[in-house]
Amino acid sequence: MFLMDQTIQDASALIIDSNANSRSLMSAQLRDLGVGTVRQTPRVKDARVMLEHQSFDIVLCDYHFDSSDTSGQDLLDELRREGLLPYSTVFVMVTSEATYAKVAEAAEAALDAYLIKPYTSANLAERLASARQRKRVLKDIFEAIENQDFETAANLCLARFEAKEKYWLYAARIGAELLLRLKRFPDAKILYEAIIAAKTVPWARLGVARTEAASGNLQAARRTLENLIGELPDYADSHDLMGHVQMEQGDLREALKTYQTAATLTPGCLLRLQRCGSLGFYAGQRADALKMLERAMSQGLRSKLFDMLSLVLIGLMRFDNKDLKGFKYAHDSLAAALERAPGSIRLQRFDLVFRGLAFLLERRVGQALVIAREFTGHADDGNFDLEAASLLTALWIRLSSQEVELEEMMPILQGLGMRHCSAKASTEILVAIAEVHQGAAELFRDCHHQIFTVAETAMRHSMRGTAKAAVELLIQQGETTRNAKLIDMAALVLKRHTDKIDGAEQLAERIDDLYVRFVKPMAAGSSKARAAGGMALRTAATTTATAEATA
Repeated sequence: MFLMDQTIQDASALIIDSNANSRSLMSAQLRDLGVGTVRQTPRVKDARVMLEHQSFDIVLCDYHFDSSDTSGQDLLDELRREGLLPYSTVFVMVTSEATYAKVAEAAEAALDAYLIKPYTSANLAERLASARQRKRVLKDIFEAIENQDFETAANLCLARFEAKEKYWLYAARIGAELLLRLKRFPDAKILYEAIIAAKTVPWARLGVARTEAASGNLQAARRTLENLIGELPDYADSHDLMGHVQMEQGDLREALKTYQTAATLTPGCLLRLQRCGSLGFYAGQRADALKMLERAMSQGLRSKLFDMLSLVLIGLMRFDNKDLKGFKYAHDSLAAALERAPGSIRLQRFDLVFRGLAFLLERRVGQALVIAREFTGHADDGNFDLEAASLLTALWIRLSSQEVELEEMMPILQGLGMRHCSAKASTEILVAIAEVHQGAAELFRDCHHQIFTVAETAMRHSMRGTAKAAVELLIQQGETTRNAKLIDMAALVLKRHTDKIDGAEQLAERIDDLYVRFVKPMAAGSSKARAAGGMALRTAATTTATAEATA
């Protein structure tokens, strides 16, 4: 037996390959190298669940799987993006000559190593030893990230990059991700551009676009992405970010086309299937949306990567189609998830939507109205986000189609609009969910105009030298509307002109109170943000946060 390093006997490995002979050969090779525990699975679906619930030191994954649209690269992308694969894990892709180009490109990003069939035990040992050595060399960076000390981790990455020490390119990518997280956008852009100058790689160019988008320069991000997509049309992550930019600009239909391209490039990607299905729902392409979301449900209902919002959207579409059987299946699946996480406010709200719709299917309009009012009671909560607002709107709209007078509906939608119509994208989502109810659609657009007018008035005050009046206006309107954009603006104007404003400390306290009540808690109810092309920064809290977001 050849031992690669002192700790290899304590290591655990997972082999993912649809070919039984290949699995047997890899298992024997790993045991010969001294690996203590070796497990196997022939299917990506099972591997995803295993990797979500157990950490492995080594993963050997085939690129191609018979009778499956999902590739090994799809699996790796999803695990990395969701932070479900620890930095300590060495992920090795096994590929044929035919798929070498795709895997070699991925190797420059988040992949630890790759092997081309046929390979020898010596090849495997060499790749594993090299990858494990890199993990050890960069251990201080990984430990800082695990401890959520991102400033220290970023500085360690920058020092290694500037000194061009061993593994500087890999450290540079981690550093750029950390700088983005720390909102040091100019520093992140400089780092990405330096990487491009040293070695042109797609993820670095995508990183430049991400810094531009994150700092609010959507037009620059769009130009960067158009150039990247023009040169590398098969790079799915660039389509993801382009779709995000188009969404931020309020162009739902173009965003959907872009996301569909990304999903076509990676047909087995659970995240992209759900993103396309959800956006297809809001864009009015319900038949295609239903197919995508139900496909995602069949592939990964019990996966941590499956977002239970997909079930609610399926339920809404099955309700509209009068498909009782399909509606019940989605409702039962949601009920099972709620049993597993009974304390999840998000799932409780999803259940209210299903219960209200179920009463409507049974023509028990009175009971459905009671449910809608109960759900409306949640609207005062700090974590009542855009997702919850859109679902509450969907329930009221369907109630209004039952030929009953609902005088209370429009004031409720007015409150939702004033709180959540802070950008073109969020406004278009609420307009889309209003379906054919023209009054509701016009109301949401008017709310967006009112919020824009308040922001514009505050900016005029600030430019005329009356910054305190601007802050007071934004605070007052923030308290009334609970709109995060107005509260954010109040904080920014106060920060910029704090030396010129009397009573700045008292104003800051009022803004902090608004943040606690209406802005910061909102992250608790929605799914964790996923950065297109980003390297997931797994911390000690990641697993818990992901589980909460899924619930």
